[in-house]
Amino acid sequence: MTTDPGSSPALHWPGPEPAGAARRVYLGILQDLEGGRMVPGQRLIETDLAARFEVGRNAVREAMQHLAVRGVVDLSPNRSPAIRRLDLAETFEVLDVAEAMTRLVARAAAKGFGDEHGALLSAALDELGEAAPGGEAAAFSRARRGFYRALLLIGGNRELQRLFPAIGIHIIHAQYPSPRLRGIRLADYQAIARAIVARDADAAERAATGHVDNVRAVIRELTTVHP
Repeated sequence: MTTDPGSSPALHWPGPEPAGAARRVYLGILQDLEGGRMVPGQRLIETDLAARFEVGRNAVREAMQHLAVRGVVDLSPNRSPAIRRLDLAETFEVLDVAEAMTRLVARAAAKGFGDEHGALLSAALDELGEAAPGGEAAAFSRARRGFYRALLLIGGNRELQRLFPAIGIHIIHAQYPSPRLRGIRLADYQAIARAIVARDADAAERAATGHVDNVRAVIRELTTVHP
């Protein structure tokens, strides 16, 4: 019997998701990508997915449409859907968008931060700290998502809550799984959080920019060694 991946609240982002059987497929593929059981470029066979998740083929097709909107799956005519794989130019294009959006998220959180948000942000940082050193990539990915969810909630900008999850950064995480990158991210997230707690919107934005710059630098190194 297939476990319903929808039971994992860590996967719930603001924004539309499919319902019913399609949701099981949608969240299951996100979990598999996060856990390394699926990889960028992998073909998704409709009949295999229907059997695995115990759903009809229409539910699989609906899930594929939602995943395509989110930037996880590429849909091409006359070919099976595939987990999206980015070339280097696309990777840096995604990071350009991620930088602009992360700056907005950090600034909004710094401006919206109140004493009542301290526990939420501390819990998100604690989870990151526990997941970063030598932990599984999936655990760190969940913690990273929880951190950004906290920032989105603190900032309160509903348009950012809608748009931010659609950035293809999750594909970058899957395509460049680096323990060193996890350590860099942790330090960067801590810097962003300090600026938010200080209610310094300019510093939060600078820390967000620095974070994406650091990710770019590591990816350049990785692709130079392993093109």
